[in-house]
Amino acid sequence: MMVWTAVIATAAGCYLLKFAGLAAPRRLLDHPGIRRFAMTVPVALLAALIAIQATAPGEGHGIALDAARLSGLGAAVVALLLRAPFLVVIVVAAAATAGLRALGL
Repeated sequence: MMVWTAVIATAAGCYLLKFAGLAAPRRLLDHPGIRRFAMTVPVALLAALIAIQATAPGEGHGIALDAARLSGLGAAVVALLLRAPFLVVIVVAAAATAGLRALGL
């Protein structure tokens, strides 16, 4: 029962957060600091998620670098440098990671 309470509370919190963004006054959203914050935070969060997913927790408190994950990240960077669409970048990264995992790396 405790898990469902947490799920429902989290869902309600997410809904209220989304509603707060829609209900915010326009003059607040037009403030340059808020606009700059809204443009940079998603990029920082995505970079943090990529960094966490590209590395695996190692023994104890260390970080173990996974060759397959890092090669997928490298393939994604190359696809981005070639100006590939986002979906193509995801497919290229997944294919590179899956290929190396199939080879046993």
